[in-house]
Amino acid sequence: MEEPVIRTKELTKRFGDFVAVDRITFDVHKGEIFGFLGANGAGKTTAMRMLCGLSIPTSGEAMVAGIDVYHHPEQVKRSIGYMSQKFSLYEDLTVLENIRFYAGIYGLTDKQIKNKSEELIEKLGLQKQAKVLVASLPLGWRQKLAFSVAIVHQPKVVFLDEPTGGVDPSMRKQFWDMIYDASADGITIFVTTHYLDEAEYCDRICIMVDGRIKALDTPFLLKKNYGVDNITEVFYRLARTAQRSGD
Repeated sequence: MEEPVIRTKELTKRFGDFVAVDRITFDVHKGEIFGFLGANGAGKTTAMRMLCGLSIPTSGEAMVAGIDVYHHPEQVKRSIGYMSQKFSLYEDLTVLENIRFYAGIYGLTDKQIKNKSEELIEKLGLQKQAKVLVASLPLGWRQKLAFSVAIVHQPKVVFLDEPTGGVDPSMRKQFWDMIYDASADGITIFVTTHYLDEAEYCDRICIMVDGRIKALDTPFLLKKNYGVDNITEVFYRLARTAQRSGD
């Protein structure tokens, strides 16, 4: 069996006396769509920052794409994909310029950048918008472009931080089709979302409460174990016990 793409053991982050992430342990496997949920203050943002190499753990272990996040955070950053709702593209650059810029940052050669740029423009149907500023695109299209750019270098794992916030339902469906395609290509998807219906699309879901993992299983088994019809009910049952707010 292949090594997990993400592996954590007793991963912990403290800020003084405050324990933001409290000894979390889980594995995520190749091509898996892993939903990471939690209300404000649950610790999910802090946990994701550690896994992306943006914050050094206080204690515990974490491996991402075979790299130790504690000892080699810069290497982790170069080996993953990342996109968020708030900032993923440069709006004062054109569609084509954004693709070329990020492909260059991720280390693609000039020939690869040229080929990938043409491939993505065609795949997204943005031939007429290639030289248009990203700021002029509708939000849904910007997010589809941002996701494509985040995986332009075919990383083992891509972290998606609330990627569909503010996007209309039909475009959210198209975005998730892209996630499924990436997963089928072997890219592991680690996604946070406030749309609890989207959690149903994940292979497994991890629910954080007050810095700890309170539930981790497939959507089917979580609903079965809690005797409810949807993940929203599971989430609210667990979130009701939360003692804190603000990540």
